[in-house]
Amino acid sequence: MRTKLIMLSLLLVDICITAAVPFMAMLIRFEGNISNSYLQVIIANTPIFVAVRISIFYFFGLYHRLWRYAGINEMIVIIGAVTCSSLLLMVYTYLSGDVLPRSIHILSWLMNTVFIGASRISLRVVHHLRQRLSEETVNVLIIGAGDAGAVLARELLQREDKRKIIGFVDDDVYKHNKMLNGIKVLGARKDISAIIRTHFIKEIIIAMPSAGGAVIRETVQVCRQTGCLVTILPGIYELVDGKVTVQQLRKVNLEDLLRRDAVSLDTEGLQRYLSGKRVLVTGAGGSIGSELCRQIAKFNPDLLVLLGKGENSIYEIHRELQDCHLPFPIEPVIADVRDQDRIRSIFSQYKPQVVFHAAAHKHVPLMEAQPEEAVHNNVFGTKTVADVANEFGAETFIMISTDKAVNPTSVMGATKRAAELVVQHMNSISRTKFAAVRFGNVLGSRGSVVPLFRKQIAAGGPITITHSEMKRYFMTIPEATQLVLQAGALAHGGEVFVLDMGEPVKIVDMACDLIQLSGLIPFQDIKIEFTGLRPGEKLFEELLTAEEGTSATRHQKIFTANLHAVDGKHIQHCLLALYGATHRHEVTAVLDELIPSYAAARKKHCIGADGNAGVLEQKQQSATQAERQSAVT
Repeated sequence: MRTKLIMLSLLLVDICITAAVPFMAMLIRFEGNISNSYLQVIIANTPIFVAVRISIFYFFGLYHRLWRYAGINEMIVIIGAVTCSSLLLMVYTYLSGDVLPRSIHILSWLMNTVFIGASRISLRVVHHLRQRLSEETVNVLIIGAGDAGAVLARELLQREDKRKIIGFVDDDVYKHNKMLNGIKVLGARKDISAIIRTHFIKEIIIAMPSAGGAVIRETVQVCRQTGCLVTILPGIYELVDGKVTVQQLRKVNLEDLLRRDAVSLDTEGLQRYLSGKRVLVTGAGGSIGSELCRQIAKFNPDLLVLLGKGENSIYEIHRELQDCHLPFPIEPVIADVRDQDRIRSIFSQYKPQVVFHAAAHKHVPLMEAQPEEAVHNNVFGTKTVADVANEFGAETFIMISTDKAVNPTSVMGATKRAAELVVQHMNSISRTKFAAVRFGNVLGSRGSVVPLFRKQIAAGGPITITHSEMKRYFMTIPEATQLVLQAGALAHGGEVFVLDMGEPVKIVDMACDLIQLSGLIPFQDIKIEFTGLRPGEKLFEELLTAEEGTSATRHQKIFTANLHAVDGKHIQHCLLALYGATHRHEVTAVLDELIPSYAAARKKHCIGADGNAGVLEQKQQSATQAERQSAVT
């Protein structure tokens, strides 16, 4: 009802404007002294003028738009409608013999454009004023006067919500006191506290998607002390197609504090490698596998096969990709990578040219307790998919490995190193290019400690950490998967690629960050307890053994490990022994033989065949709580 009323009101306003404008144009043209002949022509033709203009306006949709959100596009439509109707009326007056001065038509066109436009813009002004009066204005400060800040400010101004942008903050001195989108750059980050007091800021938006973790961490610490609501634009990896939108604003999270440099991709190389190819991803429902599917989809493969054992996770990623209306088929497949007959039938049906093998058991304590399962899934699952890929002539096979495969102290790490050896051996006997990619922990993955810490914080604590000095390498899921794709494009066969993981992060520091992001104080509001190393765990993860070393590739964040040549006969012998192993002692004994560094590490850490920690771990666990807390603080 309200919409119809507004439409009727606009129609009446337009009738009045289009009827009055010809007389006003005459008054202006003849400076108030209109001749009788011209006046008679205008009076006689006014109904025609009104009817033509209103009909054209209706045709252009001027009565079917939400004018309270009017912008440039709506003004272009108004100009088009007025211009079209003016041209028709010029032709009509010429053909009817009622000739009017050309200046009358020009003045009528100009005045109709101004008055019709003003009537529509007034609706937006009224809507804007009503919003301002009905809602409390929130003063906003944007940190970052770059491209992202400019786009964000422009969209906030257009949305006309309760946020009022007071100014920008940027460390670039050249920008200080300059205007951006009509908003002043008030100073640098060091001036934030003073600016907030002076301008009564209630919300701070951090708009620096390409800034590093250290800069974000420092900025968040300053903002947190002000008591303002702090929101942030996500890092460059998370931005959809690199575009900034208000909908992407969210609270600061751990990924922002650990933000790493942006990855530059060889887009042309990836296009050649993936575009028009049939691609299969195992473990496609997992954290890494599902993100691989999203990234692969950007390069328009001929077919994307989502293979996984868990039906719910495969269903979710399949629906997500379907909703993107991609121009190629996506096939969800439920299968176990250990089932050779099933894998063979899948390859026979889809004939994938590129295979990403992300399916694996990854939880260290669970696999320590069930080494037979770790071997069957991580080693023989990899071998099954690799054998079938070789049989059906796949072009490339990329296995996702882990930093725990280096000098492994856990069954999980040892099985992943064994899988790397399988891949290396397959490359030596196959025309398919086989390679593996190692990286560390991934923030946001299902196996990450971050979800556990968040649950513990929500429950009021305590947060449990195995050791105060434990460190791990971390990267975001999008970064890891982009580098995996890039490594696949660089593969010639036989490589074990190592990703640049940056600096390792102390787990206790990460826990403190999460507590503070929740608005609480570590060790006061939320306790942190140290429980001692679990079987198979290390204080520090490594990406290479000391004797391996690396060689550079064409990509600055991807290296190849300088590994020793594999002994195919020895690998086959050990795999046969593993296949027949039915007890924990037999499994660990074969892994010791296959991976000497695993045997040495287990001996060093005094881990028995039953998976229990020995003397060294017991000593580490015997330190007092006071000493551990002192180490953290």
